[in-house]
Amino acid sequence: MEEYMNEIIRFWEEFLRATNRDSTITFEEAFHFEITETGANELLDLVLQGRKKATASSLAAFRLEGVKVPEVGDFNILTDWHGTPKCVTRVTKVTILPYQDMTFDICRREGEDECLQTWQNNHQKFFQAEGKALGYIFEANMPVVFEDFEVVFKKN
Repeated sequence: MEEYMNEIIRFWEEFLRATNRDSTITFEEAFHFEITETGANELLDLVLQGRKKATASSLAAFRLEGVKVPEVGDFNILTDWHGTPKCVTRVTKVTILPYQDMTFDICRREGEDECLQTWQNNHQKFFQAEGKALGYIFEANMPVVFEDFEVVFKKN
């Protein structure tokens, strides 16, 4: 765990130097997407290709894990499944809506699905699995945190 954090910190310091940002700026989280290795790495690839520019999470997960809800301007480090840092993102917009009120105009920014139905099917499966692991129950009216972001630094 210590080596993982050292690598994250080195990556963050490299980002600050490369972008001439103040050393007092911090990041919120270093994380990977999804709950499977294949899914995590596929979604990271979509981000690195510039196709994935948003992500959706259950509000319940933030609360149960004690993690602050994203805010515009937050920086995060995206990693692959194994925790290797690959890019820094900055949150550009946060929308909280009930799952059932998501539109394809919103969720298409995730870059994963061709229509609202596939987004709903994929995310319902994810939220059900995550809910089982964390202790919440998926419901159509549960709040979803939809986070738009931009990549501001990539590892070469």
